[in-house]
Amino acid sequence: SDLQKQEERGELLQPLIFTLLVLCSVVLYFKVSLMDPGFVKSEEEAKPGKSEEQSLVIPQVPSNVKMRRCGYCMVKQPMRAKHCQLCQHCVRRYDHHCPWIENCVGEKNHPLFIVYLSVQLVVLLWGGHIAWSGLYFETSWDWLHHNIFLLVSFLLIVIFTIVVLLLLISHLYLISCNTTTWEFMSYHRISYLQQSDLENPFDQGVILNLWRFFC
Repeated sequence: SDLQKQEERGELLQPLIFTLLVLCSVVLYFKVSLMDPGFVKSEEEAKPGKSEEQSLVIPQVPSNVKMRRCGYCMVKQPMRAKHCQLCQHCVRRYDHHCPWIENCVGEKNHPLFIVYLSVQLVVLLWGGHIAWSGLYFETSWDWLHHNIFLLVSFLLIVIFTIVVLLLLISHLYLISCNTTTWEFMSYHRISYLQQSDLENPFDQGVILNLWRFFC
């Protein structure tokens, strides 16, 4: 049969890989959106002996910057944590609240969020290639009538690809500097950054920053 001939020629391998990538991106989406991004627990809920990021802060951060109590949820707020009013929780190493996943991006799900963006970018680029290969341009209304759906799909893919690519590049840059979107955008309002002698007291070099983030 034609299906067997396509399988023998290896023509079914690419659609299979593309489908698996789409499924992988869907699974990653739900994983990142549903998992705990690093909510700060109250003293009663926190397990004894649990390591705080405060204890890992490098010496350049002024010692007079102490943990403070959040004015919203009243938990002791570690350094680099921020209260998210949409999630109603303080989040460790808070980056931002992502409206696409309806969850915060923080200490626990930030690496997986980068993986999700990377897989999504591959899917979009591949989908854009498929849509482009199906287009043949003619200057007639009849052609536009028969290809309008494919053309609109291609344009939407291009827009989403640009958005995901810019988001991924910006996140990788901030990760390489060991800073977060919140710290980068609100530098002038964060006490532990204002009181530090260094512009970014958490920066330990690109390689070490990437290693500690992903590994």
